[in-house]
Amino acid sequence: MLKILIIHGPNLNLLGTREPGIYGVVTLAKINQMLKSQAKKSKTRLVIKQSNHEGEIVDFIGEAGKNKFQGILINPAAYTHTSVAVRDAVAACGLPVVEVHLSNIYSREEFRHKSLISPVARGTILGFGAQSYLLGLAAICDLIESK
Repeated sequence: MLKILIIHGPNLNLLGTREPGIYGVVTLAKINQMLKSQAKKSKTRLVIKQSNHEGEIVDFIGEAGKNKFQGILINPAAYTHTSVAVRDAVAACGLPVVEVHLSNIYSREEFRHKSLISPVARGTILGFGAQSYLLGLAAICDLIESK
């Protein structure tokens, strides 16, 4: 059985009501439910975390190996563009990491066009709304199983 850490970054707890024209109306609880349903079909165990705090996200990533996770699926949200600390944690963790985003960051404001995470992640999936998470979960499982 695979064990995957899912990390939702800042403000994702507001999904469903936060800028629905950009992020849609699907709540974080619904996304988590969709992820759990997909994981159950593939006999994958998920541990799901959400934090608005950069240091806590860094801790989740840093402790992932010790906690026997085999991969990480992360939506770093705003920290995508600003956090060297999250970037360094991803680079140092020694696990495959897939970055996901609900929106297409390259079709948005100029400051969102640079991801500090993408260069150290195995891959990035963006722009497909909640489906980005499901595609990301399939990708991280595939990466681990093909090792």
